[in-house]
Amino acid sequence: MVPAHGGRAAEPVYRPILAGRRGELEALNHLDPAVVPLLAPILEVGAADRSTIDVLRRLPAGLLTAVDITALPEGPGTDLARWGVPLVPVVGLAESDRRLATHGAAARAYGRRALIRLRAGRDRAGPDASTAAAERIWRGTGLAPEECDLLVDAADVCCRADVRLAEPRIRRLLGWARRHAWRSVTVAAGGMPTTLSGLPTDEPVRLDRWDWQLWQRLDDAGVDYGDYGVGPAVPGTGGPDDRLPTVRYTADGDWWVYRWSRRGGRGDERFADLCRTLVSAPHWPDTGAAFSWGDHELLRRARRGAGAGSAANWAAWSTSHHLAHVLTALRRPAGDTGWQPRAGPPQRGRPRGGTTRRAG
Repeated sequence: MVPAHGGRAAEPVYRPILAGRRGELEALNHLDPAVVPLLAPILEVGAADRSTIDVLRRLPAGLLTAVDITALPEGPGTDLARWGVPLVPVVGLAESDRRLATHGAAARAYGRRALIRLRAGRDRAGPDASTAAAERIWRGTGLAPEECDLLVDAADVCCRADVRLAEPRIRRLLGWARRHAWRSVTVAAGGMPTTLSGLPTDEPVRLDRWDWQLWQRLDDAGVDYGDYGVGPAVPGTGGPDDRLPTVRYTADGDWWVYRWSRRGGRGDERFADLCRTLVSAPHWPDTGAAFSWGDHELLRRARRGAGAGSAANWAAWSTSHHLAHVLTALRRPAGDTGWQPRAGPPQRGRPRGGTTRRAG
């Protein structure tokens, strides 16, 4: 058992909450095998069909994925034990008795593990009520606390004020969590805007990673890190804003959003221009294409070695870089604030001290 708050494990665990779309799944399929044991993705599934099961079956060996089907109505298709794929069921505090039973069967079939998702903004009960809800889950699933990972989901944090408000709320929940012998405890939040359509085009735009800043303020709590990848935490958002080539590129403490609409060329040429701007930026890593599969694909386009791709490809390459960046940050020695950017031309767009956060 991993102590919930007894200090960091030797290797960090990163739990990104990802939409079960083609781009995000493609990024998972191109993970470096060396980092697979460090990653425990949570997939929000929007359909219980054969294609979804086939996608899960093709994920890299050893990647134990948690599956959240909260958005799906109950029925035979949502009995995860029948999917025949190793997974961890995600359990909400308000699940029906029937779904608790089927999630318990899935957990026992795939290694006796479940992930309990406590939504900080929605599940506002006090500690006694939260304990009662957790005990109901343990009874309904037939699992013990030490067989369950706890995810404290702060959802959308969109500004500095949100971070300040969320921190004490999360600390109160972590205080409650210490009463129980969880297998692990993770805090997750999302900071990406729900839409990018109002951002400037043809120049990199800096956005603060408020979710990362929240977790850094909680670093002394000894919890694992989760986020929403490069997507927003607000349900039903995060799809393609328009047809413009878009890359959401993660850096230390911020994202750089590239939306390109330059005229006078084909789509492939526009995306190549976007990628050339990106690979010459100070936040492009020293290791370049070796940093992640996504960086490799972006560099290929900068050199005009391939076509522009689609919105799903742009999401896949952005997500691939993001996963690699977060895992690199989590494995840094204490006191190391990140890689030193290589020298490069001045970055266009927002200055480091300024931020464009909400758009649209």
